[in-house]
This record gives sequence, C-alpha cells and structure tokens, in this order.
Amino acid sequence: MAAPQTPYDAVLHAARDVAKLDCALDAEMLGTALLGSVYSVATADRAAAVREFVGQFLSATARRRTASATTIREVFAALVPDAEGAGEVRAGAQAPAWTAQLGRVRPTGCYAYGDVYGDQTSYVVTFAYDDTEEGGPEHAVVALVDHNIGITKDVYVGGPADRILSQVREMCAGDELTWFREEDPARLRTEVDRHLEITDDLGELPQDGNFATDRALAVARLSLLPRSRVPAPAEPPELTGPDREQHVRDFLSSPEAARFGLDTVSADDELASLHFCLSLLLDHAASLPDTDPLRWSPAVAGLFLLDWVHRRAVLDMDDAAMLPRVTRAWSAYAMRKKGLPPAAAEQTDEIVEEMIPEFARLYATGEKRSPATAAVAQLISEGVDPNDPDAIDAWIETNRHRLSDDS
Repeated sequence: MAAPQTPYDAVLHAARDVAKLDCALDAEMLGTALLGSVYSVATADRAAAVREFVGQFLSATARRRTASATTIREVFAALVPDAEGAGEVRAGAQAPAWTAQLGRVRPTGCYAYGDVYGDQTSYVVTFAYDDTEEGGPEHAVVALVDHNIGITKDVYVGGPADRILSQVREMCAGDELTWFREEDPARLRTEVDRHLEITDDLGELPQDGNFATDRALAVARLSLLPRSRVPAPAEPPELTGPDREQHVRDFLSSPEAARFGLDTVSADDELASLHFCLSLLLDHAASLPDTDPLRWSPAVAGLFLLDWVHRRAVLDMDDAAMLPRVTRAWSAYAMRKKGLPPAAAEQTDEIVEEMIPEFARLYATGEKRSPATAAVAQLISEGVDPNDPDAIDAWIETNRHRLSDDS
C-alpha cells in the first residue's frame, strides 16, 4: 500500500475504524490522541498549531464522504470548536448514532488535592454524557499543576470517574501530608488554564504522563466550566530590601536558628557566611514562580541545594560548610511559620540531611557551575576580586595568551 501523501491522509488512515467504535467517548479519545501528535511536534504556540491543523484538515477533507472521514471530522470539530470551519461541520449520512453525543457532557463534580508543602495541586473534574449509552461512561479529567516550575505538568482523561475519585480520597485520607477538597469550578478552570498556557510555549514538553495525547479532550471538557469573574492573580510581588531584612531578623531570633547554633555566630568570617547563605535562600525563592521564601519543601530544598546554588553562586569553603546547616534550620523555621504538621518538618529535615553529601560532591567537582559562575570562581581562586574592574582588567591582560589558546 502506498504511503499517505499528506498529513491529512495519514490522519484519515489512522482513523479508518473510527466509525466502528462503540461510543462518543472512545472516538474522542482517539481524536485527542491523533491531535496529540500535532501538538507534540509543534515548536511554538502548540495550542495555535493544533487549532490551525484542525482548520486545514477540515478544509482538505471537506469532500470526503466515507463514514470514517465524516466521523473524524465531527470528532475534531467537537474537540477544537474554535478551529476555522468547525462550526460548519455536519453529520455524514453514514455517521454512527453516537456522533450526536460528541461533546454533550455536563460536569458532575470539581475537586482538588495536593501536598501540604504546596509543591503540586491536582484538579479533578468528573463529567457525564446526556446519553450514557451512546456517549459513554462518566469519566474524569485530572490536571496536575506544578507550582515549583509554574506549569500544568500533566493532564489525563480516564474512568470510571467514581473509581478515580475513590482512589484519590483513599490516598489522601491515609496520608497526613496530603489534602483533598471540593473546588470552585471557576477557580479550577482559571488555575489550570493559566498554567497550561505556559506549558504550551515550553521548548520541551514534560516527558512523563499523558499530556500531549489527552490535552485536546481535557481542554474541551474544562471549557465547559464557568470562567472566573475575578482577575487572574498578578505576578507574585518581589521581596523588597526591608522585607528581606525582616525575614533575616525573624529567622535569626527563632528557636530553629538557636537549635542549629546560628544565633550565637560571632566570628567575622562565619557571620559573613551566615548572612550570605541567607541571602542565597531568599534569592532562590525570588527565582521561583511562587516567591514566598517560607513555601519550603523537600522538592524546593533539592532545587536549591543540588542545582540552583551551584549554577548561580560562588561559595568559598566557609560558605559551603555553613549552607547545609542554614538550610536545615530554615527548613524547620519555614515549616513552623506555615503551620505544617510535625511529620512534614521531620520528613524535610531527613531528606535535606540525605542531600548534604551530594551537595558537598557537587561543590567539590563544580560540575553544575554555569560558565559565568565558573569564571568568577576561577578569578577568586587566583586572588582576583570579581568586584574590582581594574583587577579583572589586569588579570585579563596577564592571561591574554591563555584565553586565546582556550578559544
């Protein structure tokens, strides 16, 4: 058999049995998987790429009269109703009876659950067809929002809805570090949508999960929820100088600082390292989507100790010795200030302690340093003050031959 001549022929071939499916949900799952391929290969504004593809597909296949062609056209029009020509698609003469149920669902419940640290929130919306025999069973859309990287990290459509909800409730009931609640539909839609827009423009998509394959159907379902009348939250405010100073004062007078002996540090070198390490913690918080330095967790600690600090900061030996101690104290302090359960503080401290050998290794090898950080570290190691332009110019002049050889 000859290879398909166009992408549209390839889609028609992949959907050749769509009219033989048992219900609308099965067809919508097939359609969203096909559009997932378009979404995943797009290089920018993937949502627009899918919308444009569907419009072009509907135009290119307008004269196709086979049952599979007319049916997949209806499926795509239901999944991406804002595509050009979607509103003009009509049922084919040979269309299965269930095509009348495409997109004919209503939300039956909205929920949210997540970890007490605030790292991730999963949103669950259950849906039922007007006609469950032709449409299909009640099902759920699950969207995972990752607050540490500020994206909708995964979306999933599956069922039965009651089984998914039962599993989620059971999981949260048995774990004091998770929570579960009913959620306002408009707030749910706003949170997923605004983080989804960021995911759509990522250079690389999250690798795990069903994001690309289930996205079109999940978005079509969530569009049935009401829009929030409250404006989307603004960017988190930057931590000003006075605010930073207040955080430092509050921390240094805390029982957690005392427990780790940080309230009595007095030697000049140690004191400088202590304040430098605290400034790094606050700078790291400012680099996250949620800039609250008290929103702390094992995951945030890992981002800080095992990645960010090596790429962004130059530590001397005193700093490297001080930072794990400050991080453990800050962990306990932040947990108390946020009112998290003792188990959260214990878990975080254990995990941070386990990270310290790897932190020390990365500090010793310098393997995660950025080029700029590595350059500054080189200057310092050779006794050059990186804040002294004249000293840097003199170093460059002295090492001009070496720099030429390196290039």
